[in-house]
Amino acid sequence: MSIALLVNPAARSGASLAAAGRAAERLRGKGVSTTLISGGSAAESAQLLRMSIDAGADGVLVAGGDGTVNVALQELAGTGIPFGIVPVGTGNDFAFALGLHEMGVDAAADAVAAGRTREVDLARLTRADGSTMLFGTVLASGFDARVNDRANRMRWPRGGSRYTIALLIEFLELHSLPFTLDIEREDGTTTRLEKDLVLAAIGNGPSYGGGLRMCPDADLADGLLDVTTVDATGRLPLLRVLPTIYTATHTALPIVSTYRARSVRIDAPEATGYADGDPVGVLPVRVDAVPAALRVFTP
Repeated sequence: MSIALLVNPAARSGASLAAAGRAAERLRGKGVSTTLISGGSAAESAQLLRMSIDAGADGVLVAGGDGTVNVALQELAGTGIPFGIVPVGTGNDFAFALGLHEMGVDAAADAVAAGRTREVDLARLTRADGSTMLFGTVLASGFDARVNDRANRMRWPRGGSRYTIALLIEFLELHSLPFTLDIEREDGTTTRLEKDLVLAAIGNGPSYGGGLRMCPDADLADGLLDVTTVDATGRLPLLRVLPTIYTATHTALPIVSTYRARSVRIDAPEATGYADGDPVGVLPVRVDAVPAALRVFTP
């Protein structure tokens, strides 16, 4: 077996480089040919990964967070080439969705060497200009997208706590937006939602922001998307909502609504969407479930 090991040297102040080296050493010790790939940008990393796949790599292992994982998703979806994660990024939410977020370096390498795999879903985002991309976790828009944007600009602290700090800062500047969502249900019927919302999130996986389970019931193997919306409200009601997101009990609150969908078109004025922790463009966008799009290594 030959493995391409993609590493983001910027993730967690170089921690991913050390983790990648250890994973490569363990894989080679098990007789698995392993080549490290480290591009200077997302585009260069994608190009190097594509070259490795074209050269016959049997699998891919990523040492990094959701941003680096997203680079790999674009290249691996639909190929049948299995994929694994050494979760050493800031958020690690796709690893969380896969049940790999607490996996150490050695266990991640051992899972690849063992060769057990399963298929999981992805989500395809289509922008107004027709360009597309895939994501594995959650599309955020509204309040949560602004939190993500602020967290990405912060240089301190490291780790998931910076999302909590960014959330509290954005809370002080709270405002809603008039959203329109066209939700295609599992049975093929369409529901149009037109109302002022604090946020709207579309999940292939359950969490973003380092464990905020905005779409807690999202299942990577059900062929569907989970949609969560929070109605326009004041700071005090929202303050009651925020702690419940950590415990995934917010969906029981009256200002929170959830839907299951095959696809969703979402629009709001001057709103930017974030997926897998990075900006993906201004709304409107369409998001479609892509069942069984990715094969992953599993412990």
